[in-house]
Amino acid sequence: MTGHRSFDELRNRMSPERRARNEQATTVLLREMALHELRQAREKTQQDVARALHVKQPAVAKLEQRADIYVSNLRRYIEALGGTLEITARFPDAVVSIKNFSEPAAEK
Repeated sequence: MTGHRSFDELRNRMSPERRARNEQATTVLLREMALHELRQAREKTQQDVARALHVKQPAVAKLEQRADIYVSNLRRYIEALGGTLEITARFPDAVVSIKNFSEPAAEK
């Protein structure tokens, strides 16, 4: 294939400044993702998540499209991807981790 170069070759030809800008842009993009983008980045299908959550695939599709979601459902979704959910409040003078969302409440 004439005129085609590998990405590694192209990246190696970039200036250090350009590579640094690209890495910074990538970091910003990875900090904010929609749920379906996060799932895809973790190389999981909706079916994989559905199996882990013990629901059917359409329930996962619906969850990913919602604008408003229960924290408990979000926690389960993130755990199905292999992660943990942390909720943090950011203020100009402090960052506070909200603890009552970190673990499910024990049933009595």
